Amino acid sequence: MKYKLLIFFLLFSCMPIENHTNVKSSYLKKGFAFIYIDTDQLIKKKIDNKKLLVGHNKLKIGTLVSITNTENQKKIYLKVNKRIKYPNFYTVFITEAVADKIDLNKAIPYVEIQEIKKNKSFVAKKAKMFDEEKNIDGKAPVENIEINNISKNISSKKTDNKEFSIVIGNFYSFESAKFLKNKLEKESVSFSNKIYINKKNEKSYTLIAGPYNAINSLKNDYIILSDRGFEDLEVNLK
Repeated sequence: MKYKLLIFFLLFSCMPIENHTNVKSSYLKKGFAFIYIDTDQLIKKKIDNKKLLVGHNKLKIGTLVSITNTENQKKIYLKVNKRIKYPNFYTVFITEAVADKIDLNKAIPYVEIQEIKKNKSFVAKKAKMFDEEKNIDGKAPVENIEINNISKNISSKKTDNKEFSIVIGNFYSFESAKFLKNKLEKESVSFSNKIYINKKNEKSYTLIAGPYNAINSLKNDYIILSDRGFEDLEVNLK
């Protein structure tokens, strides 16, 4: 709780305030997809892994999203079929059919998920999107995922020379970013990687952890930060 209050104070007092009256931003996040595996006892009831299914822990059922394989830029448009509780380390739940559709590396399933608003321009993709949706079972019994088995979803091996980082937060003041950096370094004794400040300009500083070449180290630090009340963490691929 103390971290949540500290983060709120630092971010609220130090980030530049922009005028977005009556404008709701689309959800956009990069990170690892939780790919459903038939052999794991992660979900209360089995689902058909050959069907195109997307679940999310924040977005409402029926929300239109695009899921992009950032490595090859292949993209698919689908509607969120279920609200699903999954570990915060992951950014979206998908079936193997979705992963196969965008040729996703299942050992390192790094994706970008974006909410598509109705006023967005995606007319060219519309027909294809609705064809994909025909394969979705709207009554797929996906509800809750056990958190104690997350290591099975992503390979623990090194990431084939790929480097990842965790974006902890953005700050208007260097002093605020440094204060939180020092506090984390002092209290997070089990943190497996260094924390540093990336200066974008005189009024924009980003607190980052990394780089990571192994998924297990990345998971470990992500969970530490999440447990300390950090929300909206993002995993970036360098």
